[in-house]
Amino acid sequence: MHTKNSSIGVESIVVNNVTKKYGTKIAVENVSFTAHPGRVTGFLGPNGAGKSTTLRILLGLDRPTSGTALIEGKAFVEHSQPLRSVGAMLDGAAAVPERRGIDHLKWIAESNRIPKERIVEVLEMVGLSNAAKTRVKKYSLGMKQRLGLAAALLGEPRILILDEPVNGLDPEGIRSVRRLLQNYARNGNTVLLSSHLMDETSKIVDDIVIINRGKIIDSGSLEAVVADYDSLEEAFFALTGIKTGESW
Repeated sequence: MHTKNSSIGVESIVVNNVTKKYGTKIAVENVSFTAHPGRVTGFLGPNGAGKSTTLRILLGLDRPTSGTALIEGKAFVEHSQPLRSVGAMLDGAAAVPERRGIDHLKWIAESNRIPKERIVEVLEMVGLSNAAKTRVKKYSLGMKQRLGLAAALLGEPRILILDEPVNGLDPEGIRSVRRLLQNYARNGNTVLLSSHLMDETSKIVDDIVIINRGKIIDSGSLEAVVADYDSLEEAFFALTGIKTGESW
């Protein structure tokens, strides 16, 4: 396993020996990795590898059987203003279909004491300004993804945790989100994202964590992980043992 340069900085996210069991089934086992400020970390793995379980534990939605998952040294539930510390998108917008996009964001802003002015800013950031007053039920998958990202950005969090943030977006949308997240990280924030799009992931991330069958099988800078391969995709398939054409 590759190790990151120790000069990168203090970790914002520290997952340490996390194990989660559901009865006799082990979803993740002794999972450990870090994510640093100023960098985008890609969290990759086949379907069922343990990505969602790990992210849910990190966000306090599930409890680990053992181990710890800390954000800036504390469990998610211990943050007094979690939306200002962590912005997350696990299931798209998760908005009420009959509600307008802007009203969905207003509800989140009011419940977290976030100024209404910020709503206009995040709608512009994700390219939803013109669709702000459209009801969510009329949104395409890509628009719902944008709305979910806008909600994650509302509190100007220092950390973003995103599950498949470009799913459903057209090429221009993917490129705009890529730039947004890279710039967000360059401003000293931490971005952790999961994705199954290898080519796109290789264009956005600085660091990589690969999980397979509930265990971390490699991690490090993008350059270190792909050093012995022609691409991130080739590295991923070689490390996970998945053959070309095999479902993952």
